[in-house]
Amino acid sequence: MSDLIAKTAIDRRMAEIVGPVIEGMGFELVRVRLMSSTKSKTLQIMAERPEGGIEVDECAEISTAVSAILDVEDPIEDEYTLEVSSPGIDRPLTRLKDFETFEGYEAKIETTEMIDGRRRFKGELAGVEGDEVLLSIDNNGEDVTIGLNFDWLSDAKLVLTDDLIREMLRQRKESGAIDETQFDDIETDDGSSED
Repeated sequence: MSDLIAKTAIDRRMAEIVGPVIEGMGFELVRVRLMSSTKSKTLQIMAERPEGGIEVDECAEISTAVSAILDVEDPIEDEYTLEVSSPGIDRPLTRLKDFETFEGYEAKIETTEMIDGRRRFKGELAGVEGDEVLLSIDNNGEDVTIGLNFDWLSDAKLVLTDDLIREMLRQRKESGAIDETQFDDIETDDGSSED
């Protein structure tokens, strides 16, 4: 399992417990994090269908199933809140396939070690080659594509851009997740309306 899905030992333990339940329901585990503040703990689970996307009622179903197994396993000593969600538009990239799926979109990537004097990279995803993530970056005004070994990555996420938002809305519309008949027409400044 990738450290991007589950970073710490407790996160990896949570993934071992909840991963099979989520997969058994036909979804994939994107990320699991046990986050602590001074007052509370939150177990955050991100999941989606293998082809991408997840609906609110599906998150609720996963929450119910995961709660049942966590009650039996009882891996967290203190009280905590369970939060099951979609990865969102500016989603974390945690699996090698994510870097291929979102090729052409802008991403921020951090590495565990310094590479050519830096640990943070921002650029356009250019796919995957073997176990390397390809990223087109600006190098002193010149676009170059670099390869970063997937195992070197400590964090990666999409950058929220207009193109990304448009694509996610298009996909949701095509899948029928957005029913345009439920929205009012948009009125423009000249008094006309758009569908």
